Amino acid sequence: MSYINTLLFGIYPYIALIVLFVGTWARYDHGQFTWKAQSSQMLRKKNMVMASVLFHVGVLVIFFGHFVGLLTPHWAYEWLITPGQKQVMAIAVGGVAGIMALIGGAMLAWRRMTDPRVQASSTTADNLIILILVVQVVLGLLTILPTLGHLDGSTMLKFSGWAQGILTFQGGSADYLAGVHWIYKTHIFLGLTIFVLFPFTRLVHILSVPAEYLTRRYQVVRKRA
Repeated sequence: MSYINTLLFGIYPYIALIVLFVGTWARYDHGQFTWKAQSSQMLRKKNMVMASVLFHVGVLVIFFGHFVGLLTPHWAYEWLITPGQKQVMAIAVGGVAGIMALIGGAMLAWRRMTDPRVQASSTTADNLIILILVVQVVLGLLTILPTLGHLDGSTMLKFSGWAQGILTFQGGSADYLAGVHWIYKTHIFLGLTIFVLFPFTRLVHILSVPAEYLTRRYQVVRKRA
C-alpha cells in the first residue's frame, strides 16, 4: 500500500506535469491550427449561454481556489485566519462554485451527447473530457462530506504540504496523503490525469486568453442593403 501511495502521489504527479508542459509546448509548436475550443455554439444556442457561464465561472473559481489554497504557505496567512477558518471558507466557496460547475457541465455534456448536430461535430476527446470534468466536480463536492467531520484545518494542511512538497521536489511528499480518505485520493488522482490529458484536448484553449480584444478597435459591421 505504501508503494502504491508513493507511485500515485509521489511519482505520478511529476509524470503528469512533464506531459502537461512538454505536450502543451509540442502542440503549440507543431499544431497551432488545432489550438482551439472548437465551439459548437453556432450549431445550437438553446440554454448554451447559461450552461457555459455556470460551467466556466464555476471551474475558474475552483481552479484559482485550489491554486491559492494549496500553494500558499501556512505562514503567509496564519496572521489573518486559522487553518480551520480557511477550510470552512474553502468548503463554502468551493461548494457554491462546484454546484455551478456541475449544473453547467451536466447541461453541456447532455447537449453534446444528445444533440445530433453537436454530436456529429464532436470528437471522442471532446466527449471524454467533458464527462471527466463533470465527474471531477462531483468528486470535489463529495469531499465536503468527510471534511465536515474535522474542521480543524488538519486536512487542508496535509494537502498543502503535499502540493508544496511536490513542487519543491521534497522527498516523501506522498506521505502527507497516506492516511486520508479515499475520496480525496480519487479526486487528486483524477485531477493529475486531467493534467495528462490537457495537451491533447480542447482544454488548451484555456491558455489562449484573447487579451487583445480589450485594446483593439471596434469592428464596424453593416447590414446588407
